[in-house]
Amino acid sequence: MSTSSVPSSRSPLVRGLATTLAAGALAAAVAVTPAAANDEWGGGDSSSGATGGEWGGDGRREQGRYRGVVTTDRLPLLTSPSRGSEVIRYARRGETVRIHCKAPGNRVRGNPLWYLLTDGTWAWGAARYIDNVGPAPRWC
Repeated sequence: MSTSSVPSSRSPLVRGLATTLAAGALAAAVAVTPAAANDEWGGGDSSSGATGGEWGGDGRREQGRYRGVVTTDRLPLLTSPSRGSEVIRYARRGETVRIHCKAPGNRVRGNPLWYLLTDGTWAWGAARYIDNVGPAPRWC
């Protein structure tokens, strides 16, 4: 009985570690590859950008396809989906953000999801404080 509970208790930890490692690899790739992200801090108008969610000419979905609106006065955007990570910047209530994907992380007021945002810098924001505009983001 006790052996069957050990793998299931490790599974979220292993998945969380795998997600963090994947995010690190993504961040490293972004550092050496140009991104099609909105470089303006205000989030910009939802009609701006290349094609706003269409498929690119090479068959990949363009970055920033998913969007959200910040619902708290000051949302810290972090280096990883963890409350203890470094703050990159703060987003303000009503700001529209571009979402690349979602991943599990530390729970924030009961919600374990975090969004990887592509507004100029790649940063993680707690999904608890970002309302989706349109479809829910894909998994990272």
